Amino acid sequence: MRGVLVALPMIALLVSGFVGCGKAPPRGGARGGGTRGTGSEITDAALATYVAPGDLDEYYLFYSGGHSGQIFVAGVPSMRHIATIPVFTPYPGTGYGFDDETREMLGEYSWGDSHHPGLSETDGEYDGRWLFINDNANGRLARIDLRDFKTKQILKVPNISANHGSSFLSPNSEYVTMATRMSVPFPQGTYADVTDYGTTYKGIVAGIKIDPDSGEMSLGWEIVVPPFNYDLGDAGKGPSDGYFFWTCYNSEREFIEGGKLEVTASQRDRDYILMVDWRAAQQAVDAGRARTYAGAPVLDPDTVSGLAWYIPLAKSPHGVDVSPDGRWIVGSGKLSPTTTVFDIEKIKQAIQDGDFEETIDGIPVLTYNSVREAEIPVGLGPLHTQFDGKGYAYTSLFVESAVAKWKLPPYEAGADMNQYVVDKIPVAYNIGHLVTAEGDSRSPDGNYLIALNKLSKGRHLSVGPSIPESAQLIDISGDRMNLLYDAFTEPEPHYALMIRADKIDPIEVYRRDDPEWPQNPDATWAVEDTRVERRGRTVEVWMLAVRSFFSPDVIRVNQGDRVIIHVTNIEQTRDELHGLAINDYNINIVIDPGETKTVTFTADKSGVFAFYCTNFCSALHQEMQGYLLVR
Repeated sequence: MRGVLVALPMIALLVSGFVGCGKAPPRGGARGGGTRGTGSEITDAALATYVAPGDLDEYYLFYSGGHSGQIFVAGVPSMRHIATIPVFTPYPGTGYGFDDETREMLGEYSWGDSHHPGLSETDGEYDGRWLFINDNANGRLARIDLRDFKTKQILKVPNISANHGSSFLSPNSEYVTMATRMSVPFPQGTYADVTDYGTTYKGIVAGIKIDPDSGEMSLGWEIVVPPFNYDLGDAGKGPSDGYFFWTCYNSEREFIEGGKLEVTASQRDRDYILMVDWRAAQQAVDAGRARTYAGAPVLDPDTVSGLAWYIPLAKSPHGVDVSPDGRWIVGSGKLSPTTTVFDIEKIKQAIQDGDFEETIDGIPVLTYNSVREAEIPVGLGPLHTQFDGKGYAYTSLFVESAVAKWKLPPYEAGADMNQYVVDKIPVAYNIGHLVTAEGDSRSPDGNYLIALNKLSKGRHLSVGPSIPESAQLIDISGDRMNLLYDAFTEPEPHYALMIRADKIDPIEVYRRDDPEWPQNPDATWAVEDTRVERRGRTVEVWMLAVRSFFSPDVIRVNQGDRVIIHVTNIEQTRDELHGLAINDYNINIVIDPGETKTVTFTADKSGVFAFYCTNFCSALHQEMQGYLLVR
């Protein structure tokens, strides 16, 4: 009996631990910043993020990797790093950028600046099929297939300089956005001095079509716009479906050499949100109303009306976000302590009535007081807004290093707007973006928020002068926000998305007989089919890898030969990866179970070069090797 009594508290503790595996965040806990909280608050926060060994997280979190060019994958609520998805930069860990296919995808670039992931949607809900990410540096857009978490396509789009206003998807993944951040002379390749900035330089916004079955991307349309800097975006849904929105700054159309853009681009009282009717844009292209520049169909609002409108907004804006029901368009100017709510119904009425303040390069500017619903005094340096599906919005405050929680409309006539800011929590430090669970969809889950902070000083062991960024997990399930966990990331996450884990169903191996993954014509599944063939100065090898040998394990070539090696990993067991590294030849490919990869190189160094498996595969992994003999 005494043994049973002793065991009861332990059982209770274990049960409380498993209940706290991220399924029901506590309504108490430490508030945030440097506050440590009481013992019970600390326990509640720890239980809320604890995922027991062998248990799985509730959400996937996809961080952008900034100038690393990659995407980082973590679990929520544990905040544990799970994987890195290589996109715009070679990644030796998976052999990305070394085999022929991924090397061709990367093209002439060895890096990219990934900023804003976007998930494919069906009826405004994340569907778990594809993940998109923009390259801010090189005018590119990439698509990752979430069945195997691999980059399948990188699309380079002409005329777009610094693709920042991306990757935001329409509610049924018809289009994903691109937009110029830093305007240049138009069309692409034109030279003009910066003294001609206001007239010769232009911006471009674009819609990239997505094939509904394959996900393949192709350019749908481009619209030439004034030389503002086009920043973040979002897609309408419900009553705002059919529209894309981008914020833009530098409406002064200025770039004065040595004049500091931070000053010259902040002279006017307001900048803008650009709103584009993407269906009208595609119809105009289909009707032959576009002109071709650098191979792209480009529409000019000066000659094609009904495509685009500007909505005035507080100056130097960053984020524009559409509420889950699609009615409220939320914009924030960094130099104003307010976030502005616009009503899509008022916007449509203003367009119908021709209620415009002016026209800029063929684009009407809607009358601010006609389309504005309210200005919410959220705090200093508002940037980006997310939603919880319960009628509340959450705005990041860069200057204040905080997150403000505020109520969406309706509002009482003549009410003091301060009353609608219901909570605020400090973060560490200088928050940029933030993300809530399923927060860009029609049905946010309303339990977790992650603050993506630019600084983290003093909150981790020192690693020298270059410190990691901070990602802080915050509980938003109750009336007040509560900090649960600090995590630290590789440089430099700009934005992230959180999707329920049960919406993604990755494969475990490439099945030999799976029609979803067509057989590679160069696959080799039996030792008797492996071979080496010479055609003139080209040597082609069909190789297989299996625990724990390569076949063939000796390749003989002459110096100067072009060598093509097709390697098939014939394993059909989960996680039985094999690698092929050739010493001193800078060759490193990783082949998943059932996969075939090809690498082509010139045997320009003579001698004997060992090759080996880089991925631990069995007790005889060390013995899995061979030789490249170059005569």
